[in-house]
Amino acid sequence: MAAGAAAGVKPRPGRGAQRFAPSFAPFLPLFVALVGASWAALWLWSASPYARYLEHPGWLDATSFAAFCRSAAVPAGVHALAWLLMIAAMMLPTTYPLLATFRRITASRRDASLLLALVCLGFVVVWAAFGVAAWAADAGVRAWVQRSDTFVRHGWLLGAGVLAAAGLFQFSKLKYRCLDACQSPFVFVAARWHGRAPRREALQLGMAHGAFCVGCCWALMVVTFVVGMGSLGWMLALAALMAAEKNLPWGRRLRAPLGIGLLLAAAGVALLPQLH
Repeated sequence: MAAGAAAGVKPRPGRGAQRFAPSFAPFLPLFVALVGASWAALWLWSASPYARYLEHPGWLDATSFAAFCRSAAVPAGVHALAWLLMIAAMMLPTTYPLLATFRRITASRRDASLLLALVCLGFVVVWAAFGVAAWAADAGVRAWVQRSDTFVRHGWLLGAGVLAAAGLFQFSKLKYRCLDACQSPFVFVAARWHGRAPRREALQLGMAHGAFCVGCCWALMVVTFVVGMGSLGWMLALAALMAAEKNLPWGRRLRAPLGIGLLLAAAGVALLPQLH
């Protein structure tokens, strides 16, 4: 209670609540504009002559490692920009409840906007680090695959394996420990925000939330490496699923249907080549 009061968790009724409304009102339209602009940028990019810089070869084909190396020769900043746009488009909507809670708690502070920006920065930094690790792992897998005659002839095995792993992760305890943290934004913020070192605490809060978000969503994000990062339809579907899991009261009920669906997709990818 003391920490909450120190941070302004319990606003006074009456005129205090009226002072709060104008400072909070612009947040939602700005947030929606940012996410919408990110999706629009991805769509325009995918429809432009430079779409090849956004595309990532899916793990359902047998793309050669040499071809991957040629694509990796594109300046790293271009791929980093694509990944950051994906984070803004797909992952920021899933963290809206926490951002809205933090905004309410800090609304009376003069530096409220800066603190909210630092929370977003911490969140993006963690997801960006995950993106770097995922791309490095992807390059390592492709290098290893080229030394295996089996995987060279049957490139679809990787896609089936990733889909199966994502399906099994839906039933793991780790996913739901992380999901529980993400579904309790007030508790999450109150445990980490005390207002004593506001900028540092805001950045650490964003990074902590990013870590839990990666913990519950990383497997679904890796599925984008299977379907191809340039497929906006699949990206939108995955973003909707992750947002529903994290933010809707019945999100946990998606556990079994989504896990079974991914396992069936893995089986389909494995069986389809045998039917030809």
